Amino acid sequence: MKLWQGMLSGELNQKAEEFNASFAIDQRMICQDIDGSIAHATMLGKTGILLQNDVEQIITGLQEIKGDLKNNLLKLDPQAEDVHTFIENELTKRIGEAGKKLHTARSRNDQVATDLRLNLRSEIAQITELLQDYIMAMCSLAEQNLTTIMPGYTHLQAAQPITLAHHLSAYCMMALRDLERLADCRKRLNQSPLGACALAGTSYPIDRQLTAELLNFESVMQNSMDAVSDRDFILELNGVLAIIAIHLSRQAEELIIWSSQPYSFIRIADEFSTGSSIMPQKKNPDMAELIRGKSGRVLGNLIQSLTMIKGLPLAYAKDMQEDKESIFDSVDTVKICLEIMANILLSLTINQDQMLHATELGYLAATDLADYLVKKGIPFRDAHHMIAQLVGIADKEGKTLAELPLEVYREISRSFEEDIFEVIDMKNIVNAKNSFGGPAPAEVERQIAWIKQKLQAFSI
Repeated sequence: MKLWQGMLSGELNQKAEEFNASFAIDQRMICQDIDGSIAHATMLGKTGILLQNDVEQIITGLQEIKGDLKNNLLKLDPQAEDVHTFIENELTKRIGEAGKKLHTARSRNDQVATDLRLNLRSEIAQITELLQDYIMAMCSLAEQNLTTIMPGYTHLQAAQPITLAHHLSAYCMMALRDLERLADCRKRLNQSPLGACALAGTSYPIDRQLTAELLNFESVMQNSMDAVSDRDFILELNGVLAIIAIHLSRQAEELIIWSSQPYSFIRIADEFSTGSSIMPQKKNPDMAELIRGKSGRVLGNLIQSLTMIKGLPLAYAKDMQEDKESIFDSVDTVKICLEIMANILLSLTINQDQMLHATELGYLAATDLADYLVKKGIPFRDAHHMIAQLVGIADKEGKTLAELPLEVYREISRSFEEDIFEVIDMKNIVNAKNSFGGPAPAEVERQIAWIKQKLQAFSI
């Protein structure tokens, strides 16, 4: 008999039963379901709602089930309606009538809300650790490339010289904000709905504070209807995961571009690349492409969860059964993408000469040339126009700015002196950009130290 069968005497249509079942998805929460049941049973005993003998049997039975699951000694029933039904039936099979008393002062509504919060709290801890590993991988690569000069881009056009370390530090800042968002999301997630029952609480003298403490929740949800119908924590976590996925996708796109010809800035290790079935010379950045592609799944899951909840009246509706598959998929997708990206970065080969050469080809000293004239007293707008003329000459002659003779410079402005060739040296340009947050090696060292300090102090 189903837990919900009650007055219903007819059997559910077979297709409807399959449609209604959620065990294939929510078995993922089976350990959290047992933990929640142990806390609930403990409370029932402490408050005198159940006899202590029954409580001891229930807790012992639940602990044995959890142990058997951990050791792969218990076969999961794919025909079970949901994880709650499976555990209660298994418990009753083992300890008899006492097992039927576990559901006293509890509904599957507050039970599933509790299971899901416990499960996602654990997942947030794992994602936090993976984000920290990812940030440390970027810091490691950055420290090896403090003086590796490369083009910085706007509109995907070479703009000004920076360093690879500076570029990587920008992604570290994004990931630190992701960590903060996760921690903030966890605060609202880590509240106990247990004891709200179906929607209206219970007349039993339960102690919701006790179950919250036993399950390490920070607080108890204040309203029983809100407790069973709230899925904001799923929307919020899906949103945070979507932002993480977008950050990873942006970086993956750059790795794909940088590893292509004619860029050839980097070489992705063979262990994170594939070949072609027809073109033997090909080396494809498939893992980076998959990270980029899988971001679409995470974004889709966010839209699914928002759409699922948007029209639901209070309190619980079966639509909410659709809350788990999307968030679990997003969690799993982001976890594997973080792990793969960290390992790709740690195994990259950097072509420093090619990166530097690209800065010279792109006339990236142009802004500094304009600043040079400004320091000589020429208005910036006039200086901007003069340097544009100079770049035009260099482009027409197929030369870099460093290859133009001083006479050409002086034809544009008599303010140019011999020292101009030191000014347009890429190393000197980067070293001069020592404003707070800039690409000068010493300043990027400070940024990396700040990132590591922030990371060490971070905990959820």
